[in-house]
Amino acid sequence: MSAAAVFHPLQDRATRLFIALAAFFCVNAVLAEFIGVKIFALEDTLGIAPLEWNLFGQTGSLSFTAGTLLWPVVFLFTDVINEFYGKRGVRMISWIAVALIVYGFAFAFAAIALAPAGWWVEAAQAQGVPDYQKAFAAVFGQGLWTIAGSVTAFLVGQLIDVAVFHRIRRATGERHVWLRATGSTAVSQLVDSFVVLYIAFVIGPQHWPMSLFLAVATVNYAYKMLAAFALIPLIYLMRRLITGYLGAARAAELREAASA
Repeated sequence: MSAAAVFHPLQDRATRLFIALAAFFCVNAVLAEFIGVKIFALEDTLGIAPLEWNLFGQTGSLSFTAGTLLWPVVFLFTDVINEFYGKRGVRMISWIAVALIVYGFAFAFAAIALAPAGWWVEAAQAQGVPDYQKAFAAVFGQGLWTIAGSVTAFLVGQLIDVAVFHRIRRATGERHVWLRATGSTAVSQLVDSFVVLYIAFVIGPQHWPMSLFLAVATVNYAYKMLAAFALIPLIYLMRRLITGYLGAARAAELREAASA
């Protein structure tokens, strides 16, 4: 057999597409976990006066975890992979993402354990950081409760997402792409938004009061749903671009296999 006749897996556009989608999915999932330790105030970030909202007895600025900035991207790629690669595709990348998250945190803890250079500890004093080592440990060493909550909520949310997505797909066929995308997100993120904060901040060492937990979780969930609806046009655009890249026949073949 001649060298020209040998087929390489990466010659298949569907394989290359899956690798690209999986890479973007995983990097966004890992980044969201690492930056999620920060809670930011929306109005202060936008430079406007606090809206003085009152939710479950909590008042002040709307508070979000920084990870919410990236989760809509994760939802988008979850839906696209669901559409073309089905349950196996989403489950595979979800387990890979979990492994990468644990791997990243393991090396973060290893880096924290390294003895810091004396000059480096004081290197950021001019920026208002008196002890670089403590700051590094506080940011990257999120604590086992936070890590456990994040990983558990992410994995459970993804498994629920794929199940709801295909249940809606079986009911609607190839119609109503927006419904299966937002419907699966609505259910999965209801679980994710509350589970991660409950494990990390209520059961965990910070022991948030239930009112604070409910307020922050509700606001985060509301944001995710608004983002999910805002991304509906992008889901259709990506579907169209992927169909153009793969060809109509190959794209239809993948969607049919994904729905089986």
